[in-house]
Amino acid sequence: MIEFKNVGKTYPNGVVALKNVSLKIEPGEFVAIIGLSGAGKSTLIRLVNKMTDVTEGSIVVEKLNIPSLKGKALRHYRRKVGMVFQSFNLINRTSVINNVLAARVPDMNPISSVFGFFSKKDKLIALEALHKVGILEKAYIRADQLSGGQQQRVALARTLAQNPSIILADEPVASLDPITANQIMSDFERINKNENITILVNMHHVDLALKYAQRVIGINEGEIVYDGSTSDITENLLKTIYGRELTDEDIMFKDK
Repeated sequence: MIEFKNVGKTYPNGVVALKNVSLKIEPGEFVAIIGLSGAGKSTLIRLVNKMTDVTEGSIVVEKLNIPSLKGKALRHYRRKVGMVFQSFNLINRTSVINNVLAARVPDMNPISSVFGFFSKKDKLIALEALHKVGILEKAYIRADQLSGGQQQRVALARTLAQNPSIILADEPVASLDPITANQIMSDFERINKNENITILVNMHHVDLALKYAQRVIGINEGEIVYDGSTSDITENLLKTIYGRELTDEDIMFKDK
């Protein structure tokens, strides 16, 4: 379980990103976090793996007090929390499989990691991860020869190679075309169901959240204004979350 208890986050420049956030996310849930840019979506998920620190309150994940984790304990915890970014974060000049194998480096002995001596087990894990996202045939080509959607699949495979219990995704489809965005969200949905991995995805686009997630958390100016089933979302609730009428940009994938 992931539990936020009265969490607040204020950045050094004085920007208040989150205000008194309390919520629980059960193991195996697929949760979409929606709201305008700057609402606090990215801050919320980055607190889960301590990419940023809370200002007040606490976050407990599987009985661990996350703000208190440091050093080896923090590194060990992060092995179970995968992260997928909008920008893919791949090493373009090397092969797809080597990008996925990068997830195995923290579990290797220092000499093997320095020289890239991956075991047969690690290679099988990487290949299986690529198979799960449907691009096994791309394993030995350079990452920069892939389309944007394929690169995001490599990033997802790299995360799967960690064997995570939680995956955090920060605007993972924002830079993709509508068809590809739906394909990537379908990958997240399938992985959530087949692997029972808890997934938190933050996104701007309403229709993708409602189509693929089980639960939606709506944030407006750092406060949770909706937390519930996707089936209970109404037009008035969306106006509350976004603070205005929805635009075509908010639902740009509606016809795809």
